[in-house]
Amino acid sequence: MKRQQLKKTRKRKKRKLFKRIVQLFILILLVFAGYTGYTFWKVYNSAYDDLDRVKSKLRDAAVTISNDPVSILIMGVEDYSSGGKGGRSDTLMVATFNPKDETMKLLSIPRDTRVYIKEKDKKTKINHAYSYGGKELTIETVEDFLNIPIDYYVTVNFEGFKNIIDILGGIEVDVPFDFKQNSDDRVAEKLEFKEGPMTLDGRHALAYARMRLEDPRGDLGRNERQQQVVMAVIDKLSSIGTITKIDKLTDEIGDNVETNMKVTELLAFYKKYSDFNSSKIEQVKLEGTPEYINGVSYYIVDDESLAEVQHDLQDHLNFQLNNRASLE
Repeated sequence: MKRQQLKKTRKRKKRKLFKRIVQLFILILLVFAGYTGYTFWKVYNSAYDDLDRVKSKLRDAAVTISNDPVSILIMGVEDYSSGGKGGRSDTLMVATFNPKDETMKLLSIPRDTRVYIKEKDKKTKINHAYSYGGKELTIETVEDFLNIPIDYYVTVNFEGFKNIIDILGGIEVDVPFDFKQNSDDRVAEKLEFKEGPMTLDGRHALAYARMRLEDPRGDLGRNERQQQVVMAVIDKLSSIGTITKIDKLTDEIGDNVETNMKVTELLAFYKKYSDFNSSKIEQVKLEGTPEYINGVSYYIVDDESLAEVQHDLQDHLNFQLNNRASLE
């Protein structure tokens, strides 16, 4: 009899303990959800830019990030404090996402690429578009150049880029050869890079992505290093350890990143691509040659390469030729 009572007492204690553990777990989830929601909302309020652009001029209808292939223009801006006017887009990258197979294509556009800028009615370097008309003209120029719609954009200044990488604890890259590159800070010291695997902090990552004079492949080599950095950042962001750094990351993103992606779209994007990593990224290249025109150095993209890249990105976006009637 005593044994049965003892067993019942033990069962009751176990049930109580289990109930408390479940309650504690639920409480942790609720606190975490509230905390995440707060930090996410904080980022949204400070980073979101209500660009006067419901959809791309090349789209018949607006796209939804959960169901449709979309494109994002990433701009690394040298003078973010100018409010989008007068700065330079030192880095231009186009990422296309396809929800069917959850893949991404990543293209770096050399900053000296010679393109036609409608607003100025002339051919000049593509990174001049930002100086002439900020993100709006840059988006329009990239759309005209690649013959694809740009659905979303993200700008990040260099200070924010460095700080985000430092918060992540650095990134791992495979340096292709030995070189030295000036730091962008006041110390202006030479940062040293050795061939092989390296862990880069923010200062080194920025210098690594920007260097081109020491690269025998010029802009092409620079573009590959930029893509390498982006892929390393994506892998770091998708790691479990990043969750403990969300507060610092959101503060940094809110101060230094701008986007036209709404909070509902950001959430949908995260949900759709929650398992995304660099293995699902295909790098796309624009082949061309450097050339001096009237004493100015340009990157002249090969016509055949441009046509191949246009077709590749259009195919990934399921973007049909008849959607481009307004361009012709």
